[in-house]
Amino acid sequence: MTRYTLAGSERRAVAGARRLAAAEPTQQLEVLLVLRHGDPTALQALGARLAAGERIAPLTREAYAARFGAHADDVAAVAAFARQYELTLVRADPARCVVVLAGTVARLQAAFGVELHTFELTQAPTASESARTQRYRGRIGHITLPDALREIVTAVLGLDNRPQARTHFRFHRPRAGAGATQAVSYTPPQVAALYQFPDGDGSGQCIGLIELGGGYRPTDLTRYFAQLDIPAPKVVAVSVDGASNQPSGNADGPDGEVVLDIEVAGSIAPGAQIAVYFAANTDAGFIDAVSQAIHDTVNRPSVVSISWGGPESSWTAQATQSFNQVLQEAAVLGVTVCVAAGDGGASDGTGSSTLEVDFPASSPYALACGGTRLRASGSTIVSEVVWNDGAQGGATGGGISTAFALPSWQQGLQATNLEGTKVPLNGRGVPDVAGNADPETGYAVWVDGSATVVGGTSAVAPLWAGLIARINAKQAKPIGYVNPILYEHSAACRPIVQGNNGGYEASIGWNACAGLGSPNGEVLGADL
Repeated sequence: MTRYTLAGSERRAVAGARRLAAAEPTQQLEVLLVLRHGDPTALQALGARLAAGERIAPLTREAYAARFGAHADDVAAVAAFARQYELTLVRADPARCVVVLAGTVARLQAAFGVELHTFELTQAPTASESARTQRYRGRIGHITLPDALREIVTAVLGLDNRPQARTHFRFHRPRAGAGATQAVSYTPPQVAALYQFPDGDGSGQCIGLIELGGGYRPTDLTRYFAQLDIPAPKVVAVSVDGASNQPSGNADGPDGEVVLDIEVAGSIAPGAQIAVYFAANTDAGFIDAVSQAIHDTVNRPSVVSISWGGPESSWTAQATQSFNQVLQEAAVLGVTVCVAAGDGGASDGTGSSTLEVDFPASSPYALACGGTRLRASGSTIVSEVVWNDGAQGGATGGGISTAFALPSWQQGLQATNLEGTKVPLNGRGVPDVAGNADPETGYAVWVDGSATVVGGTSAVAPLWAGLIARINAKQAKPIGYVNPILYEHSAACRPIVQGNNGGYEASIGWNACAGLGSPNGEVLGADL
């Protein structure tokens, strides 16, 4: 049988990972296959028009499924492939162009032309996490498929289950000595007031949150919102591929991310429903969670917040392309997607001298959210600079993408390097906007039974999501793909002109540390 190599599917060995043994042949696995769209040319043209700044009425989820869902013949071809290799078709979702197959390691290896092994990797300690050793199932090389599936299947995800993303939050750690400053904290509504968010509570909207582990305890949320004297929003947990709300009791782990997202978004837009999509921390889980949120016909989020990500270089090309396609679908459906730009500075925490940006924040269809250090006196902002805390190892992500071309709405922009030299953008610039993120000026939250202060760009994505939910509720329709509009109305943001992220300096206008700046909520609401 003639087979072909699936473009973009190559997995390289992870530096420092040790191969332990072949994967157990009888182990049962599930894999996610992404199929081509029903009319891919028309969909790409629609996405290009949106990216060029054209105002297009969003499609309903039902209309999208009818026009761009996978063809029945393509799903049938995948079903025939599954039967040939004795795999089980777990589910087919033509509207989202995905099929899930299950089988043993042995049968999946034969079906996809791969060899699976168990690897062990010890990750060095960071400012927010101690050193830890992880074992994962991995592969090296390309995936191959029978010629009958050529052009039908665009990605095969889930054979490799290494952790794909990391959280972008950091707890405040008191410090002393040179460089120490007086720490302060704010509640999310206080930050919203400083940024002059328009009145409203997001009633009638749904904010989707993507979480790749951990969970929340309803008692924590009840206590938190009661302390703020804010009506608690309705929070629903949505399972993706069997994952669920599972709080570990460890605030330093994913629980901190989950609860931070809920408490920030929920306290800014308490009238909105908060739908929390729980998935496994793999490329398949991450992409499937965002796809499910975007196409959810029950909860119908109008804005989605993502506080997870990883360096562009850590993603396969097929995963990057599939994820970007889902974010383009969000734009077509009128769903705004806010994504944290990362907490590892201009190198994105890779530990190398190479400058790199975080994905999915670097997608041109994501609203990339960077971080600042915000200080106020009463109801007035006294100063706001780029968040960069070298002593604790945290700094806002930002820079120039090597995976995505320069969008039309960023044409002519420049980044300023640490030497003060202007560098024309030759790729997608990150971030687009910013907001308070420094743990030393962080957010007062309640996690796993304790009050604490948290920062990181993880807080900025749900902050912006809450703002957009308020605006959507006020105008009774979603603003959707907001990037071209923001660059057209840059006065809707407060420019951040001081500080650096270890690779780029802030400057007047857009910069690769804080983007267009932090929100000027009243102006933003009026302009949108």
